[in-house]
Amino acid sequence: MKIHEYQAKQLLREYGLPVPDGAVAETADAAEAAARSLGGARWVVKAQVHAGGRGKAGGIRLVDSQDEVREVAERLLGSRLVTSQTGSEGKAVKQVYVEQACDVARECYLALLVDRSVGRVAVMASKAGGTDIEDAAAHAPDEILRAAIDPAKGLERAQAARLAAGLGLDGALEAAAVDLLTGLYAAFTDTDASLIEINPLAVTGDGALRALDVKMSLDDNALFRHPELEALRDEDEVDPSELEAKRFELNYVRLDGNIGVMVNGAGLALATVDILKQHGGEPADFMDVRPVATRAQIATGFGMLLTNPKVKAILVNIYGGGILRCDTVAEGVASACRDIGLGVPLVVRAAGTNMEMCRKILVGQGIPVTFAEDMAEAAAEVVAAVKREAA
Repeated sequence: MKIHEYQAKQLLREYGLPVPDGAVAETADAAEAAARSLGGARWVVKAQVHAGGRGKAGGIRLVDSQDEVREVAERLLGSRLVTSQTGSEGKAVKQVYVEQACDVARECYLALLVDRSVGRVAVMASKAGGTDIEDAAAHAPDEILRAAIDPAKGLERAQAARLAAGLGLDGALEAAAVDLLTGLYAAFTDTDASLIEINPLAVTGDGALRALDVKMSLDDNALFRHPELEALRDEDEVDPSELEAKRFELNYVRLDGNIGVMVNGAGLALATVDILKQHGGEPADFMDVRPVATRAQIATGFGMLLTNPKVKAILVNIYGGGILRCDTVAEGVASACRDIGLGVPLVVRAAGTNMEMCRKILVGQGIPVTFAEDMAEAAAEVVAAVKREAA
């Protein structure tokens, strides 16, 4: 679950991390009042959307007067901000964050994330931060510092000190960076985060550190432990179909392709997406049906694929085992087809418990379907179906 910058900064402030004072506003009047209350001579006005690249897209503005704060807020609020991460439709700006500007001497990059290759929380850091960090990482990958954290020991101060030295920080700045890293790791583990990114981490003219921008994502699977964090979810920032899937306990993420995918098990879903790509296909979604899914939940999930206008063919890749049987999936698929209608080619690969019954149910109810014996055949069939539809 992504949260807004202002929410992330509020959380990090509770752990003693150095973030500038700021206030969120939903109107131009409130933004001007926030600047007046914060004081100072310069402010930054930031569009609050779940997307990177805001600065290059005009969503972050440095201003020199309270009148300018109002003008920029008025221009941003109600607009759609198009960045490199939003797609052409952009994101609606409903809030801006106003904070005091800092005298920035140089910018660094710092992030904590889950490194699944080693199964640990890891730190990534770079002397180069700011809007061009992706280009810097691509052109000079050796300059990106990486360090995995032993979960039994946590982030030790000696390890934090080595990272601070790698960022070119010494003396009082090194000590401040060690404290910052220690607090950041505590915030990461306490909130069950999956990412905390500070970019830039600024060294100010007076020799202090400031977290000028923060991106933070929380592990959805751990939110049952954090009802106070669940309340931070901004449903306006989430695809409506993903919200609908969540209500029916389906793990669903909409992608940019044209092949609808329904699979049971996250690992099988990832493998299915990969094999589709290998065969030249483009998945339109990631849909993981839970092992205890009901017929109604499957019908809802399949209905989402049928009503997605980008979907030109559907692949159902099911392994019946344990609680979820292949016939339960077939009944849910058939129910959705009766209610909505099947207007695109359907390929089904069913293996395991009651796989023959799955075939009988779909054929018996008159569902036009192509059956595949294995994943490679299923991927080839559905990709070929998309090409036929496009011809």
